Amino acid sequence: MTTARRGLLRDKVTQAYVDIYGTEPVMLVAAPGRVNLIGEHTDYNDGFVLPCAIDYETIVAIGPRTGSQVDVVACDFDNERDSFDLDTPFAKQAAEWKNHVRGIAASLADKGLTLAGANIAIAGNVPQGAGLSSSASLGVALAKAFTELHQPGALDETELALTAQHSENNYVGCACGIMDQLVSARALAGSALQIDCRSLETKPITISEHLAVVVIHSGVQRGLVDSAYNERRLQCEQSAAHYGVAALRDLSIEQLEAQRAGLDSVSYRRARHVVTENARTLSAAEALIAGDLTTLSTLMAQSHVSMRDDFEITVPAIDRLVEIGAEFLGTTGGIRMTGGGFGGCVVAIVPKTKADALEAWVNQHYQTPDQGNALFFLCEPSGGVAVL
Repeated sequence: MTTARRGLLRDKVTQAYVDIYGTEPVMLVAAPGRVNLIGEHTDYNDGFVLPCAIDYETIVAIGPRTGSQVDVVACDFDNERDSFDLDTPFAKQAAEWKNHVRGIAASLADKGLTLAGANIAIAGNVPQGAGLSSSASLGVALAKAFTELHQPGALDETELALTAQHSENNYVGCACGIMDQLVSARALAGSALQIDCRSLETKPITISEHLAVVVIHSGVQRGLVDSAYNERRLQCEQSAAHYGVAALRDLSIEQLEAQRAGLDSVSYRRARHVVTENARTLSAAEALIAGDLTTLSTLMAQSHVSMRDDFEITVPAIDRLVEIGAEFLGTTGGIRMTGGGFGGCVVAIVPKTKADALEAWVNQHYQTPDQGNALFFLCEPSGGVAVL
């Protein structure tokens, strides 16, 4: 974690807490955002993903208060406030950040945990609308903060992730898989995390210290994410039903082709993306371990084409950004869209010695839709949720 960046965020959230509640918080909890290196839209199909946590995070400051009231201040939204009673049913709010806080409290209650009143301040530096999982970072940090304040050690990291996913699915209203929350909770510094989204088994995949993980924002804010995400998920479920499998993870390439009769072309292409992406993800982990950038660059390129043509979740600006990056990198590094799609970011894995030159090249050849330069985030593979 970049010490200076964390220090600024820590000071910001602590000062806001002191200013509003008149006392120091008893605990600070940090949870990272993530970038997915490969394995897109495979998680809710019980498949494989390869994300890494990044050194951009959400920090929650928390302390007790009497009664059953929870009071929250969101530092990143002009210190906007929310207050709710733990004894009343969840009530959806217009401001989405409020639903995340209320949803985590409700999800912990659903798990049988007994919560009490709390004062909370929240601040984060995970870019929003970029596909870097600011919402999962927030959910995991809140789940850890509530739990450690009231019942220390009651939930392990996997259970914290499942709580945050439950909140997204049942209270916020996004049918997300487990990837974002699990890597935010369980990541190890210096590694990506290979996740089997069915068993929830994880395997750290070391990223060479000579490689940089570069996230480049296209300048296109992600749009229609929830509706398109939920539509893709339904299409995948329908495809799995056609093939008679529990999830597309269980489908082989051979079955995909041999049993496609009667499946509409759109559903077939959705299934083909998931089946081939699972295979690419497992191969990419092996390539990363071996330091084989040539194979990794090929796999990431194939992944992007599949997202563009079969899953149809890219946009022209993202496609152009990937094309420009690939022109520069050749087989010396990989680049692809990352995240749910429809805007946001691309991720590149490149030798650190080439990171600055890649930025210069992209700035020379790419402009955002509003005629600006793309935003670059040079990320360190970071550890998961922690009490600071």
